[in-house]
Order: sequence, then structure tokens, then C-alpha cells
Amino acid sequence: MQATLTFLGTGTSMGVPTLGCPCAVCQDAYNPGSPNRRTRCSAAISFNDHTVLIDSGPDFHTQAVRERINSVDAVLYTHGHADHILGMDDLRPLSFGKPDGLPLFADNATAPVIERVFEYTFRKIDRYPTSARVEMNRIPTTTGARIPLFGAEFLRVPVTHGRHTITGYRFGSAAYLTDMSDIPSEAKPLLEDLDILILDALRREPHPSHAHLAKSVALVEELRPKRAFFTHISHDLDHDTVNAELPPYIRLAHDGLKLEFDIMAG
Repeated sequence: MQATLTFLGTGTSMGVPTLGCPCAVCQDAYNPGSPNRRTRCSAAISFNDHTVLIDSGPDFHTQAVRERINSVDAVLYTHGHADHILGMDDLRPLSFGKPDGLPLFADNATAPVIERVFEYTFRKIDRYPTSARVEMNRIPTTTGARIPLFGAEFLRVPVTHGRHTITGYRFGSAAYLTDMSDIPSEAKPLLEDLDILILDALRREPHPSHAHLAKSVALVEELRPKRAFFTHISHDLDHDTVNAELPPYIRLAHDGLKLEFDIMAG
């Protein structure tokens, strides 16, 4: 079954342009259509007349308008940081027609953060009448835990984010691993025989909680997908300059980039 992955956002937590920054990448990002303009990190996977989001960051409304997303059927969360969850409230009008609620999926560390931040949505008493109609589902913390959705399966891929373990996803012949600083050895068998591997690549210099460019390139060489795309990119990386340095099967992603793949393979 064919699917389309759309990069809703490819930027770091401060976005690009980063407010107040005079660097060349940020100044270029003010130009309409610049691939250096990066909203906060998120993706949409469309297949079988359904749309599944990975994360809903603070730019989700802008991203959904840009991509004309008029329906969402489920949201998978990677972790509870602000740049990955704060757009949850923008799901409200997309949830009103769902009698059982829009299903959200998050691990045991992330779900309580979302429920606390959006307490008015999840409370049982005196609930705000136009709150999002959502239903939180806990993802088992086991490696390879399966989430069946609309005829496809999403597998939990644990990744390291600094001192914490967060959730990445494999779905068919593609995998999406944002905000990772490393991939544990037990997770690597889940990343074999990929068509598309999406990894964090924050900047050129090492960072305590994100993979840097050379680290991500090395992971691609180890895991050997057919294609790799880097996301969660800061203003330290100029799109065209870095792409010219990379081998042709590795690219920096950009907001709005669409990738076709088989969601049933793997």
C-alpha cells in the first residue's frame, strides 16, 4: 500500500529564522520559498484515505493550512517537549466529528505531560465545552511495540535523546527518528531494509541531546537505507551548502517535502 510522508516542519525548537538572529541562514529564511525557512518538527503520513500525524508542534495550524490538511485520524507522539506537543489544541476542529475521540498515542513519560499541559481538555468534570475530542492511548515501552492503524502498523523504535529514551516510529519501509542523539543497539534490527530513514541532524558540532551532521551520516552508513533525510535542523546548516556536501542518497529535508513509500513493506 502506497503512502505519502509530508514534512510539516523540519526545524529545531526555536525554528528558522531564529528570532533576533542576524546569521545568513536566518536572513535567507525570511525569503518566501526558502528551504531554510523551517517550522517546528512534525510529519504527516497519508495512506488509505487516512492521515496520521507524528507530533503536533506549535506551528501545526500554519503547517495544516499550508498543506491543506482537513482531516486527521490519529496522532503519534515522540516525546513531551513543547516543540512537539503544543499544537495539540489546534486539533480541536478536526476532532469534533469523531464520536469516539481522535486517538492520541504516547508513551508513559509523554502522555502525562500532554494531559497536564492540556488539563482542560482531559478533565472529566467541568470540561470546557469546545475542548478537543481526543482519547489518550499509552504506547507500551517495549522495543517494537505495534500500533495498528487503518490497515498499517507503526512500530515503536526507542531512541536516546540526551539522558532520556523517547519514541521513534517505523511504518512499512520508512522510519522517523527525530530528536535522537543515538540509537540503542536493540533498536537497530527494527531499522533494517528501509527505503527511507529520517534522522535528527541538528548542526555540525556535537550536541548533548541531538545527533550532529557527521553522527547522522555515520548512522546512515551503518544502517544502509536506500534514502535518508535529515530533520530537526538548526540555523547552523544552510540547505543548499550542506546538500552539496552530502552523498546523493542523503538530503536535508525541507518543510513541505513529500516522499512516497510502501507502508506495508518491512
